[in-house]
Amino acid sequence: MGQAIQLIGKKVTKSVDAEVGNSILDLAIQHDVDWGFSCTRGTCARCRCSIETGAEFLEPPTDAERNRLDEEEIEEGYRLGCQAIIREVGAITAKNKTYF
Repeated sequence: MGQAIQLIGKKVTKSVDAEVGNSILDLAIQHDVDWGFSCTRGTCARCRCSIETGAEFLEPPTDAERNRLDEEEIEEGYRLGCQAIIREVGAITAKNKTYF
């Protein structure tokens, strides 16, 4: 049993088990959290989220994220849910924050 990740969608919040190798978006989809997304490839940026806690348990930002997010956003803890891959099991809180 892994540590719980708290996923905060638009109306649904769930705590789910962390799974190494899955993205935040993968987990949101698997657990029916209302997470905005269109492409799952890092091009649309609709799955943008704020990593409130546990950023250290995720892989570093990808080139796709650096192309879609401002450097300031990345520094503030914003990631693309489809690109934020769990590197290590730990307590993570991610909140879906789409642009629109």
